[in-house]
Amino acid sequence: MTVIKITDLEIFANHGVLKEENVLGQKFVLSVEIELPSAGTDRLEDTIDYGEVCVFAERFLMEKTYNLIEAAASDLAKRIMLKFPKAVRVSVEIKKPWAPVKMHVGCVSARAEALWHTAYISVGSNLGDRRQHVNRAKDELDENVFCRVVKTAPLIETKPVGYKDQNDFLNGCIELETLLGPLELLGLLHKIEDGDGRVRDIHWGPRTIDLDIVFYDNLILNSDELTIPHKEMKNRYFVLKPLSELAPYKIHPSDGRTVIDLLAETCNDGKEK
Repeated sequence: MTVIKITDLEIFANHGVLKEENVLGQKFVLSVEIELPSAGTDRLEDTIDYGEVCVFAERFLMEKTYNLIEAAASDLAKRIMLKFPKAVRVSVEIKKPWAPVKMHVGCVSARAEALWHTAYISVGSNLGDRRQHVNRAKDELDENVFCRVVKTAPLIETKPVGYKDQNDFLNGCIELETLLGPLELLGLLHKIEDGDGRVRDIHWGPRTIDLDIVFYDNLILNSDELTIPHKEMKNRYFVLKPLSELAPYKIHPSDGRTVIDLLAETCNDGKEK
């Protein structure tokens, strides 16, 4: 790998929680690291123009206003990834030399990183035009600038699990590449569900569309908002069967078994009709 570093680019912009920061503006100091797959070549087509990166970053930070430099750094890193597709990984640090902390401090800074992650999204619907709901969700994910749909599994029809007094489901799985972090991706999935009329009044109840993160790279995450890998996936045929069509030998990061092994050992709940 090759890493290009841009260090201490000074930019005057309007970011901060205080009104004076948004109106009057102040100096920010930007550093960027861009990882490229090329190593040892002397061809222009294998690299990127770091001058163009500087111009792009300056324009981005001058045209937008953020309350938090953390958010500014995160968004800029993603946008550099999109603007310069040769980049494998981008790291951005924004320093704020005149941070209003009422103490003597050199600067306050925020650092963010962006790279393409692979996520597997379980999809289900049992209300209305089920196929249309699933296709709409897939299209909305693919239309998001920070996501791209790689593959989709064939849909299967399954009996409901848990709450039995409801229609049968159409279930599938989407392989997704995304620049979004896990919680950002969860927020996008909830937005798509809400936009399609998802109602959460019965646990495991009927739904126009249900979107769950099954895997996100090899991440293991347990928080109040999100658990990855999905905590019920090992017991759900309707999750594992479509997932096995896309990633049969994907290893569960905490279990150690492959998807195809988990499918072979799962219970009968939610199997195909």
